[in-house]
Amino acid sequence: MSRNCLLGLSLCLPLLLSGAALADPAPAEVKQLMTKELIGAAGKEILMSTVTYPPGGASPSHRHDAQVLVYVLEGELIMQVQGGPRVTLKPGETFYESPSDVHAVSANASQTAPAKFLVFIIKDKGSPTTRPANP
Repeated sequence: MSRNCLLGLSLCLPLLLSGAALADPAPAEVKQLMTKELIGAAGKEILMSTVTYPPGGASPSHRHDAQVLVYVLEGELIMQVQGGPRVTLKPGETFYESPSDVHAVSANASQTAPAKFLVFIIKDKGSPTTRPANP
């Protein structure tokens, strides 16, 4: 084995053993608060959840096939639906997605602090809450 190969291996081995080289960012924490059948709208339900992104956390591009209302509780979020403007939201600010939107960007704006938001989703009863944008 060459000296350069050994040097490279010795530099990378601690990262590989610790898992740091392969680690993904921590996933979002989703806490479902309530699910109720929507009165006066047959076949529809409403979900209420909180989502917490860790520092630097984000979700891949996705769809909800539902009406989604977001209210920022803590931190700052970067949000964008495909074709719409990219916005940075602070506590007390809101965001909306229509059933036809692709949620292109959903990310914590901070690399050092978590971001938490309240989500209301109005969707077809029994349908998935989220699906990849490009299945």
